[in-house]
Amino acid sequence: MAAVIPAGTAAAPVAAPRGKPGVTPYLLLAPGVLFLVVFFAVPTVQLLAASMYDRTGSVENGYAQTFSLDNFGYAWDLYHEQMLRSFAYSLICTVLCVLLGYPLAYAIALKAGRWKHLLLIAVVAPLFTSFLIRTFAWKAILADTGELVGLLRAVHLLGPDGRLLATPVAVIAGLVYNFLPFMVLPLYASLDKLDSRLLEASADLAHGPVRTFARVTLPLTMPGIVAGTLLTFVPATGDYVNAQLLGNTRTTMIGNVIQSRLLVVKDLPVGSALSVVLMAVILVLVLAYLRKTDTDEVV
Repeated sequence: MAAVIPAGTAAAPVAAPRGKPGVTPYLLLAPGVLFLVVFFAVPTVQLLAASMYDRTGSVENGYAQTFSLDNFGYAWDLYHEQMLRSFAYSLICTVLCVLLGYPLAYAIALKAGRWKHLLLIAVVAPLFTSFLIRTFAWKAILADTGELVGLLRAVHLLGPDGRLLATPVAVIAGLVYNFLPFMVLPLYASLDKLDSRLLEASADLAHGPVRTFARVTLPLTMPGIVAGTLLTFVPATGDYVNAQLLGNTRTTMIGNVIQSRLLVVKDLPVGSALSVVLMAVILVLVLAYLRKTDTDEVV
């Protein structure tokens, strides 16, 4: 006997059978995977292999592959000071970028109104100028005969012979200026997505601005802080342009050493070993930082 469906009762939709996924997803992934293999995986393997060459060889006569780890200890003994200085400079740069970038991103995202897009353009505009030209501009700004140094001397913040150029202050200032947009943009993206009703609810619960920021705004924008710190800290650690143009021999960073070893001295084993050590330390620090922050979403 056939089942009778009561009037007014809609029949349940029948789910269409799922077929096996075709090759389309793999074809879409193929260009990206190929790009990563050719331009990242292969060069990384070659760099790791070069870091284990015999140091007694040369570019002209070739290197013997020894698979020895001696180059890493040798490179660390020679240049650990520059390595540690690079991490110190990049850490200071990152902290200053957070302190400067967060208020700026907050003002653009939540307070700028119709000026929001114009201010965003102002943040991004320096990126359309060469990194080298921007650093040369800072060299002119911080020069001993510049107006900034003259002003600081006039208000006695610098001595009569005090200077900014060729000092750690100049190097860190250049790093902060050049990498500040990479901090502001992720912060802006997080703040712009912030639901204003949550801030209103916090105010209704008699939370002041400081408590609202600490309990609502800051936790919800943590993905932007994490993304910004990574985009700032990682490239700042390997930078060598600012130290080369704004610093001196006592402010040399590890990027300057690697550039010199690979392109000037042509010491491929030691230069490669330094590069591998730098990448390994950065990777460990980044993984530890992500684990510590425990952020599920990174903008």
